[in-house]
Amino acid sequence: MSWGTELWDQFDNLEKHTQWGIDILEKYIKFVKERTEIEISYAKQLRNLSKKYQPKKNSKEEEEYKYTSCKAFLTTLNEMNDYAGQHEVVSENMTSQITAELTRFVQELKQERKSHFHDGRKAQQYIENFWKQLEASKRRFERDCKEADRAQQYFEKMDADINVTKADVEKARQQAQIRHQMADDSKGEYSSILQKFNHEQREHYHTHIPNIFQKIQEMEERRIVRIGECMKTYAEVDRQVIPIIGKCLDGITKAAESIDQKNDSQLVIEAFKSGFEPPGDIDFEDFTQPMKRTVSESSLSNSRWDGKSEPRPGSKSKGKLWPFIKKNKLMSLLTSPHQPPPPPPASASPSAVPNGPQSPKQQKEPLSHRFNEFMTSKPKIHCFRSLKRGGGGPEDFSNLPPEQRRKKLQQKVDELNKDIQKEMDQRDALTKMKDVYIKNPQMGDAASVDHKLAELGQNMEKLRLEAQKFEGWLAEVEGRLPVRTEQTRRQSGMYDTQNTSAINNCAQDRESSPDGSYTEEQSQESEMKVPVTEFDDEFDDEEPLPTIGTCKALYTFEGQNEGTISVTEGEMLYVIEEDKGDGWTRIRRNEDEEGYVPTSYVEVYLDKNAKGAMTYI
Repeated sequence: MSWGTELWDQFDNLEKHTQWGIDILEKYIKFVKERTEIEISYAKQLRNLSKKYQPKKNSKEEEEYKYTSCKAFLTTLNEMNDYAGQHEVVSENMTSQITAELTRFVQELKQERKSHFHDGRKAQQYIENFWKQLEASKRRFERDCKEADRAQQYFEKMDADINVTKADVEKARQQAQIRHQMADDSKGEYSSILQKFNHEQREHYHTHIPNIFQKIQEMEERRIVRIGECMKTYAEVDRQVIPIIGKCLDGITKAAESIDQKNDSQLVIEAFKSGFEPPGDIDFEDFTQPMKRTVSESSLSNSRWDGKSEPRPGSKSKGKLWPFIKKNKLMSLLTSPHQPPPPPPASASPSAVPNGPQSPKQQKEPLSHRFNEFMTSKPKIHCFRSLKRGGGGPEDFSNLPPEQRRKKLQQKVDELNKDIQKEMDQRDALTKMKDVYIKNPQMGDAASVDHKLAELGQNMEKLRLEAQKFEGWLAEVEGRLPVRTEQTRRQSGMYDTQNTSAINNCAQDRESSPDGSYTEEQSQESEMKVPVTEFDDEFDDEEPLPTIGTCKALYTFEGQNEGTISVTEGEMLYVIEEDKGDGWTRIRRNEDEEGYVPTSYVEVYLDKNAKGAMTYI
């Protein structure tokens, strides 16, 4: 089966067919190119998707990835990034192994095809020219034969005519002979050219054209084989990445199987456990007994001296509401004073002007009203240490619950220890460099390292002092927490609720009302309170709150409880914290005297441009 013998007369069709084969190759190249572009686009989209959902560094979102479910999701994102990389590998391999190779092969194929068909056209042109030469000699031989016949007939006619002279007859005879000679010459030339043409024609159709067509056939078969090999490569490129893609999918499956709901639940405990004791029972409030208050200044403490224990909605009754409010509301319950302030006198005090301002009427609010107050009140500080203001909170994290404070302090100590270790590594490296310089002075000046070593020493000393400070605070917190093993203290972060922490006691100390209308019950809580002197050192270092206005005392108030301050009618004082919705305003007389007074007892004049004090929890 050869194109040279079977298709000897199909030169034009073969030319069209081979051009169609090259077009098929170029179409396949275009297909592979578009596939590689799709793979690159898909890989890019996968990478962007993975990057979009990656946690941002130094953000709250990054802290959430300590949970096993979030870690599994992060592993999924990383595996998808690797998965995208395999699609990039597919694109690269297809480009290098198929697109580039086929493009080069098509160029070579076009050159070879052009050469073969050029040879074929040349052979055809040669045989066509020989055919034209044969036709020309044939027509000349035919013409000469006809001329010879006419000359012969004319001679015979002249020879038969008796009226024609002998000279004319001889002339006709010679002319006839010449014509016959020309016909014989044309015959010989025609015969010679015919023999040559037949020889060339046999060579053309049995040798030259078959050879050219055979080469064209081989070229076409190589094209077919090559496109088949490229299709195999196309599948092989995909097959090569399947194991790695399988590993990516296995990694996602393994990450999903590693999710531990119990561990995540434990992490929630460690993240949000406050370390406080659960609230106690709510006291019964008997609304059938009207509150008895006198108009005189001593009425603020009548109930205490009468020995009657009024219900304390601001103390234990608040505790029961803790499960229903947010953390900042919970801390606000521990604030002093947060109990309802005493109502102002029904009339002006003895020293007041008769036509003085009328005091607003205040009645004892029911529990539902107190609950609404808790939900709308702003958070208050829960301990003396939390009086410090600042954008980032106290340095010792005293604004946090005990357990959260311990974790923050431990984290800070670990960070400082890492920084110290880095400085030590740098010092060791510089020390080795200095030794090298001492042994080989040509490599550098040893004295040039001394300044850097001294600087590292100072940095290490600062970090050590900082670490000691935080370790002291950490030891202080852990000393107040219930006794437990070191491993449990460092890992579990759980606290024994049977013991009462000092921070909790600090809050319990503030539960009593600042006025005399609410009595203090004696219980085991009072035995576990931490002395106020424990906070003196730290409280003395706190910066005073800025003043936000002034106020004038409308009535005399005797501040007999912790956190309150006594004022006399008509006295002018500074306001450092306005009423947060609990009925108390924080004022200052001088640098050493400040506290809370009932808002209804004073007339406040706030500065428009003054920034109010902020309370941090």
